[in-house]
Amino acid sequence: MQVDGTRDDRFGALVDVLERQLEADYDLGASLAVAVDGELVVDVWGGWADEERTTPWGADTVTNVWSTTKTMTALSALLLVERGTLDPDATVASYWPEFAAAGKEDIRVRHLMSHTSGVSAWAQPVTTQDVLDDEGATARLATQAPWWEPGTASGYHALNQGHLVGEVIRRIDGRGLKQFFADEIAGPLDADFTIGSPPENHARISNVIAPPPLPLPPDLDPESVMFKTFTGPLPEAEIAHTAEWRAATIGAANGHGNARSVAKIQSVISNGGSAQGVQLLSPSTIDRIFEVQSDGVDQVLMVPSRFGLGYGLAAPDNTVGITSGRKCFWGGWGGSIVLNDLDNGVTLTYMMNRMQAGLVGNETSLSLIAELEKILA
Repeated sequence: MQVDGTRDDRFGALVDVLERQLEADYDLGASLAVAVDGELVVDVWGGWADEERTTPWGADTVTNVWSTTKTMTALSALLLVERGTLDPDATVASYWPEFAAAGKEDIRVRHLMSHTSGVSAWAQPVTTQDVLDDEGATARLATQAPWWEPGTASGYHALNQGHLVGEVIRRIDGRGLKQFFADEIAGPLDADFTIGSPPENHARISNVIAPPPLPLPPDLDPESVMFKTFTGPLPEAEIAHTAEWRAATIGAANGHGNARSVAKIQSVISNGGSAQGVQLLSPSTIDRIFEVQSDGVDQVLMVPSRFGLGYGLAAPDNTVGITSGRKCFWGGWGGSIVLNDLDNGVTLTYMMNRMQAGLVGNETSLSLIAELEKILA
């Protein structure tokens, strides 16, 4: 199946991967982008925007990208680090005093950004509707105790990381995460990415297609971090189709965009702090991403995970094939991926509507990463 858009022949093998996956019906609709030195060199899309195959995926189609949103929340926090108003080593409570409750007074901002805070979800009782209440959901997190000793291990903050980091941003800046990101990052970079989605964009959203259920172990201990995280709560993927989800500020999961918009933003990281002529970060702030915060089997994902400040880092046992080099990445439930390769000044992004099994990476994103390694070798 042919895709539309523009490409640099150097990266033609990546486009071939996407075309094959669309032709094989593994992907229904998807977009792919590559930025080199902060400028787009691949920007392609193809397939269908709806399960009924009535509307082609177009140049301006966007979709809910799940945890790829976390990279936007991380960049928002890093912008305040750059400006000197946020210290990742400071306690969360120094910015958000209520967070000191229940033994959390020594948790650092870097623990929130690296999934090591001990607060990886909401404590029971909690419902999905509770999570959609921005103010109430954030206040709940301030009152609960950590589930493990902060800083000693990671436990993926699947749905709540944006509430935690976003509240620190709000306490410092006065604007909520959604507005701060729009004003300070997406706007200056002219990137079609929003946290949540305003009503005027709803007509061009490609609804995600739910994946198979997560394969949780049947004998999972109710006291385990994994169980408490995935029940605190775990909404159905179809919630992304609702106006309530789109109106909320879920900085860990309800970002809407496409590969182009993600690449335009995240190439700031791979290009020394600037993209498209806009300087957001200095190299010294980018260096902080690579300060390893945890390195071991994540208590929620149950796979080897190395986390820096706001991103996953390359590691020899990385499950999506990002095994070496000065690279930082993350992806979204069902398969989307963003990879920043600082050694080569390259950002690779892939966003799609048909979700596959697993929380980070799918067959397409793994193939794209492998092909990029060959191209850059």
